[in-house]
Amino acid sequence: MAKLDFGGVKEDVITREEFTLKQAQKTLKGEIVATLGYGIQGRAQSLNMRDNGIKVIIGQENSGVHKAYYDLAVQDGWVPGETLFSMEEAAWRGTIKQFLLTDAGQRETWPLVKAALKEGDALYFSHGFSIVYGKITGVVPPKNIDVILVAPKGSGTSVRRNFVAGSGINSSFAVYQDYTGKAMDRVKAMGIAIGSGYLFPTTFEKEVYSDLTGERGVLMGALAGIMEAQYNCLREHGHSPSEAFNETVEELTQSLIRLVAENGMDWMYANCSATAQRGALDWKDVFRDAVAPVFDRLYASVASGEETRIVIEANSKPDYKERLEAELKQIRESEMWRAGKTVRSLRPENWRKS
Repeated sequence: MAKLDFGGVKEDVITREEFTLKQAQKTLKGEIVATLGYGIQGRAQSLNMRDNGIKVIIGQENSGVHKAYYDLAVQDGWVPGETLFSMEEAAWRGTIKQFLLTDAGQRETWPLVKAALKEGDALYFSHGFSIVYGKITGVVPPKNIDVILVAPKGSGTSVRRNFVAGSGINSSFAVYQDYTGKAMDRVKAMGIAIGSGYLFPTTFEKEVYSDLTGERGVLMGALAGIMEAQYNCLREHGHSPSEAFNETVEELTQSLIRLVAENGMDWMYANCSATAQRGALDWKDVFRDAVAPVFDRLYASVASGEETRIVIEANSKPDYKERLEAELKQIRESEMWRAGKTVRSLRPENWRKS
């Protein structure tokens, strides 16, 4: 592993130069990777592996709510009876079983997948949820297999888009159980094969705790909540929907966050107006101190398993999809995001479409 300095802390990282695609192909030469579930991650990872010359088959049901995913797999060139099978048959055929269903879906289909695990197989996850909270999910793997994880730090859309563009996405990796003695080689090979730019080590537990905290925090929950709070504040003080949205969302997503991504927050601060610079520096600590207790509470809820209980309980209800759509509709039809739809249509790249 290469040693890199992350803010003064030396960490081990695996790069594509150190563990090449050729090495990954050699490691996986005798394997059949069965991607179980053709959702966002399943589709992206399997397509990337296929393009990288890895032997991949898909396990996806062809009925009810699953049919759309099956049809998409066929559309993507997976051939029924050759590279596209039912979940059960693909699980039996594969030597590395990519368990890429939703957390609730993994809990539901675990008996089927467990029955198909043969000695020496590898059970692969992109999220440690089911394993770490095994007492709640019931997903407890047998001792005679490898259990590994590669978790891309982005959605499946980004995993595929970055790969097609010739770059990659960073991923964390972990070995939970090494029965064969080759689990580390398997996980590194899988990480490179799915298109990771580089891999950094973690544990199943740390991946889950950081992931659940991040999703509920900065990445999605906190970001959406802070946007709503600022938008509402501006509207209450007489600002128009377009002005409130532009100052809350559009400038962030179309300008500032790109500068942060390219060179860091300090560089973005140094390349904005003196007024914005001074105000941001003065208020940064105020916001940090205000939300710190919320993050402490959030992390404790994740670590205790309470967030897991809430997720499984909600996802297991028969009317979950209807409830979810109602919640998403509330966001979609709010004034803020309806204003956003109009603002996005006015972006230069959308002029011709208009």
